Amino acid sequence: MQISVTSRPPAARADDLIVLLDPSAARELFDPARAAALPGWDDLARHRKTNEVKCPYQASGGAPLLYLPGAIAPYWDDDEKIRILGGKTWDLALDRHARRIVLMLDGRHGPDAAPLAAEGLALRAYRFTKYKKGAEPKREPSVTLVVSDTNRAAVDRAVKRRLTVIESVNAARDLVNEPGSALTPADLEQAARAVARRRGLKITVLNEPELRKQGYNGLLTVGRGGTVPPRMIILRYQPAGRGARKDVHLGLLGKGVTFDTGGISIKPSARMWEMKGDMGGAAAALFAMDAIAQLKPAVAVTAILVTAQNYVDRNSVLPGDIFVAKNGKTVHVDNTDAEGRLILSDGLCRMGEERVTHLVDAATLTGAVVRALGPALTGVLGNDQFADEVIEIAATQGEPCWRLPLVEEYRQWLDIEVADLNNISNPACSLYAGATTAALFLREFVPQGVHWAHLDIAGTSLVTGQYKYFRPGATGVMVRTMAALAERLAARPADG
Repeated sequence: MQISVTSRPPAARADDLIVLLDPSAARELFDPARAAALPGWDDLARHRKTNEVKCPYQASGGAPLLYLPGAIAPYWDDDEKIRILGGKTWDLALDRHARRIVLMLDGRHGPDAAPLAAEGLALRAYRFTKYKKGAEPKREPSVTLVVSDTNRAAVDRAVKRRLTVIESVNAARDLVNEPGSALTPADLEQAARAVARRRGLKITVLNEPELRKQGYNGLLTVGRGGTVPPRMIILRYQPAGRGARKDVHLGLLGKGVTFDTGGISIKPSARMWEMKGDMGGAAAALFAMDAIAQLKPAVAVTAILVTAQNYVDRNSVLPGDIFVAKNGKTVHVDNTDAEGRLILSDGLCRMGEERVTHLVDAATLTGAVVRALGPALTGVLGNDQFADEVIEIAATQGEPCWRLPLVEEYRQWLDIEVADLNNISNPACSLYAGATTAALFLREFVPQGVHWAHLDIAGTSLVTGQYKYFRPGATGVMVRTMAALAERLAARPADG
């Protein structure tokens, strides 16, 4: 997407779409006498019913389309409204065959408006049409953001930073949107190697023999029935220079089940296709690293992608099987469709070996969080106030979250006679607090002394209809938050 920032409105073209956030800005651009004669101008100038009108541009006498955005749902915060405006503007430009969008960002909205609008435009411009015949995209309009002269240089830098992150978000969306047969654990490894090569990251891949040698039995158990062996992919970003933090090491862990049939505890057929997206957490962690490597925060970051296929096969793990986890605890597999926590247990243990101080895991983990919070909120659970910090950062990135409790009383629901842990709640409590009990299971493997936040993105990783500035499909959720978190940790005081 071609976006430029200027402090002077460009010369008019008849195929422009001019967007005014404030009706008073029209006085700077248009000949009032000529404009007043046009149908709809009176309503437009008073910010009443009409949202768009053809209006002569004072400089050239052309007739661009002028758009004054109407009210956006009041439940969105101001930043999100501007992102949504960006998305609406993109759709209108395509519908009206505009060749250029000129977005007038007046001072009332401050210097943050331009990067937010650019973000909404770039997220809405994304399309996944790889497998759709005749879906060649319409010619994309260019975008000019008009801002005050005093802020132009800073705004230009902020826009470029946001577009860097959104490029990574959209790359994550590409991975999640791929069919399960086209994105196996081996394909995810190749995608990670490409990111590492492009961004100068170090990469280590533990394949099946190495997983067995090191005792990562969660991955081996889940991946037994897959056609492609599981693996653990480790990416490392190490900041250069003397200003790098020595006391903070961020870990990003992503669940990467490239297709989840549920295994022997097979899922219902309705909407099972969505389980191609059960690697949304791994995609988020991978492309957060893609963004982080470009933003260059002064803090070490390690990402681990735990990836497997959960298939139905004669070799698949059976309900009632027991395995020894990496930390020595025995785990009884009550339900093979609660597989994500099994592979995450390996990643959590490995994070201890990597000596991280702060740890975020992202996983499409439970249907319970979808029932509790729906598609608007990611569920967050954690072992201390670090989880609140992640929630605060996510809110600034347009990825709202809600903290759910780790209820200590519920830990006993994971007890079972034959092993140290059951992988789901006991039958008497199986309908209760599924997101909480899943996180309680994960906590058993969190390295001691590490600040931990668990992000259950089952409801936010994929949308099935038009939502805000997203088209149906993957959202790339948590790439923005993870990248911003790395920057926050790099900048905060050493005693934080």
